[in-house]
Amino acid sequence: MGWIMGIVVTAIDVAFQVYTWLLIIRVLLSWVPSLNNPYHPVVRFINESTEPFLGLFRRFIPPAGVVDFSPLIAILILQLIRQFVVGILWRIL
Repeated sequence: MGWIMGIVVTAIDVAFQVYTWLLIIRVLLSWVPSLNNPYHPVVRFINESTEPFLGLFRRFIPPAGVVDFSPLIAILILQLIRQFVVGILWRIL
């Protein structure tokens, strides 16, 4: 039973990492307008899956000129949540 929980905890950790990479890719896409086609299915998936989380931070962190710091704060918070959740789950095992 312990190895099943180990797989579940690892899957949760990987899910956090994948979401972090989606946030990073979204930021990189915003720097290259020619690649940031909102009608492309991959770009649309990235935008739609990351917007709810980024939207939370955009409400409280306005852009500083043309620079939007909300993705950076979102990634830092996401990593803190990841460490907390995965750490607790490993201790439960």
